[in-house]
Amino acid sequence: MADDYRGMLDADRLIHEPARLVITTILYTVESADFLYLLRETGLTKGNLSSHLSKLEEAGYVVIEKRFEGKTPRTLCRLTEAGRAAFEDYRQRLKRAAESLSGLG
Repeated sequence: MADDYRGMLDADRLIHEPARLVITTILYTVESADFLYLLRETGLTKGNLSSHLSKLEEAGYVVIEKRFEGKTPRTLCRLTEAGRAAFEDYRQRLKRAAESLSGLG
């Protein structure tokens, strides 16, 4: 039982950060999302969102594609396979930890 919640000690710290956890959670549920959608859904500032996306991109968890639709710039973000795997691992660790603690009450 203790090993289940201690597994959170080995959880991916990059994803564990609250803002990045929200970003990866959103991206996990969609094929891709544009920057403005993420901005609206996360409630982060443009600078904060950009900074967190850059960290996720550097880790190989997110691909950021900038393109134009007509004359309008659009930034699309999506999780890579590595990002999906990292998020799934994090999610499973959290689930096991929560399940092990539910037996304590």
